Amino acid sequence: VPSRELDPILTEVTLMNARSELYLRFIKRRVTSDFEVGDSMASEEVKQEHQKYLDKLLKNCLLSCTMQELIGYYITMEEYFMRETVNKAVAMDSYEKGQLTSSMVDDVFYIVKKCIGRALSSSSIDCLCAMINHSTTELESDFREVLYNKLKQGFPATTFQDFQRGVTSAVNIMQSSLQQGKFDTKGIESTDEAKQSFLVTLNNVEVCSENIMTLKKTLESDCSKLLSQGFGGEQAQAKIESCLSDMAAVSNKFRDLLQEGLNELNSTAIKPQVKPWINLFLSVSHNIEEEEFSDYEANDPWVQQFIVNLEQQMTEFKAGLSPVIYDTLTGLMTSLIAIELEKVLLKSTFSRLGGLQFDKELRSLIAYLTTVTTWTIRDKFARLSQMATILNLERVTEILDYWGPNSGPLTWRLTPAEVRQVLALRIDFRSEDIKRLRL
Repeated sequence: VPSRELDPILTEVTLMNARSELYLRFIKRRVTSDFEVGDSMASEEVKQEHQKYLDKLLKNCLLSCTMQELIGYYITMEEYFMRETVNKAVAMDSYEKGQLTSSMVDDVFYIVKKCIGRALSSSSIDCLCAMINHSTTELESDFREVLYNKLKQGFPATTFQDFQRGVTSAVNIMQSSLQQGKFDTKGIESTDEAKQSFLVTLNNVEVCSENIMTLKKTLESDCSKLLSQGFGGEQAQAKIESCLSDMAAVSNKFRDLLQEGLNELNSTAIKPQVKPWINLFLSVSHNIEEEEFSDYEANDPWVQQFIVNLEQQMTEFKAGLSPVIYDTLTGLMTSLIAIELEKVLLKSTFSRLGGLQFDKELRSLIAYLTTVTTWTIRDKFARLSQMATILNLERVTEILDYWGPNSGPLTWRLTPAEVRQVLALRIDFRSEDIKRLRL
């Protein structure tokens, strides 16, 4: 049966059930009021017995049994309708330039809301819970799998990046293209499409997680209204809460998938670029005198170009990612920079002015990174800042003015062994003086 033909039938069934529920509640209310008059002199035991008999009668009457059977069929048909239309939305997925997400996210959530909303209109708590569970399963298993498979393809490196890294296949592409007298751009275009697809999928995953939580909040409000009208038995509240907690768990699974995708992007696109840029720090001498220090001031040897490179790299991601995801990605990038810069620092040597030069470079870098993310940068660079402080000391014993009881509000992130290691990077500090320090 085509899913669109089922649509009006499903609406009719839920309307029939809502009317039946309304009728049975009316009967119960009228009979209960008659009992109140007739049983006014009866014992509490008799009153309870009459009430139980009425509940049993309404539950087992032909109307109740028929509607229960019909709702069973409805749930199966509604599940089929939802699955088929979701599959169609995925198959017809499209992306418009300038949009952060593709069409299937809005389409899928429109379908899910429609199916749950229809179940809600039936006034049957069991029917509603069944459809919430089916929707949760559809989002968690089928739809999340679609997004997972798209992310699994990875974020591609461009032909030029591969060429720079000396990958043979890229060299062959370039050579064959040049021999033919033209450069084939098809590979680059398809790579750009693959990149765009990856970024759009990340945005899709984030929006899905948000949409699920929004849907959960809406359902909490709608269900409380339904329960306040007297629909559902004693267990209704607990059933609904259980279903909605499952929905929140699925939202978290989409969050986990987003984090996996961001880690992939960080390791594929950012790390291979950032590490060589940081390693250039080693090619700049920090064992300098006044003349070199003045020259560095006029012609910065490393940090300004590093900042320009970062800016260019992140521009692509800023345009293609939602603000929340972009901010998380820059957070991952700043953590990477802090770790890698610490590694190269410990391989360098410094004069007093070289330490001052590094302090200036670090301040410039922190100032730039503070402008591109809402994450706390200073905390990530606390260890490096403390290393810069050590490299700026005039004499070895000056560290004692900042250490231990003299540290004041400063919390040292470096161990005594690491402090000695950094002090040893200063070529003018004697190893005997460093060893004699009591830290």
